[in-house]
Amino acid sequence: MPQSAAAPKRPPAADHVYDHVKRALLERRYEGGTLLTEGELAEAAGVSRTPVREALLRLESEGLLRLYPKKGAMVLPVSAQEIADVVETRLLVETHAVRKAVPAPPGLIDRLTELLALHRAQAAAGALADLAVTDRTFHAEIVRSGGNAILSRLYDQLRDRQLRMGEAVVRARPDRIALALAEHQEILDALRAGDAEAALAVTVRHVSRVSELARGESR
Repeated sequence: MPQSAAAPKRPPAADHVYDHVKRALLERRYEGGTLLTEGELAEAAGVSRTPVREALLRLESEGLLRLYPKKGAMVLPVSAQEIADVVETRLLVETHAVRKAVPAPPGLIDRLTELLALHRAQAAAGALADLAVTDRTFHAEIVRSGGNAILSRLYDQLRDRQLRMGEAVVRARPDRIALALAEHQEILDALRAGDAEAALAVTVRHVSRVSELARGESR
């Protein structure tokens, strides 16, 4: 008899816990200063404490948690310095990328148009976590279009910090959603028109505003 298809492998327990806790952190379900215990996480995930410990160590190495022996892991707040560092790095990378995106390489305008439509639909549905990911992806596509793999990897390393900051800003300032959509449309229009200076000006204004808005929401 032919062998039945092998069932898809489930991720190891540590990966399962890591994914679960990380998503909760990025969606701000655990606020800065919250103490997470191994026992509580193990019970919630239905695993032993060993994979929980492994997952927490990974999250600590990514700067999302701080471990305290025999106590648990504290969720690190989004600090003013972290916001400043992320914004400074984004400006360096994105201003370079937007210049290289004129003239727009094949497929970029269509991809950005698709993401903007998705962004609008998520805003209308109030899907804040998904909206933050799409916002970040819009900018990442412009960076990737330049063809510099090193810069793309550097930008991707900002992903988690950007998502946490985005959640904080959007929840505190819902008016930011409409403004972000308008500025994304401006960037898209400038790239479509081949106007590098206009695209650059909007990008600087857009990214700089993150610092202005998030500084008061760091916690």
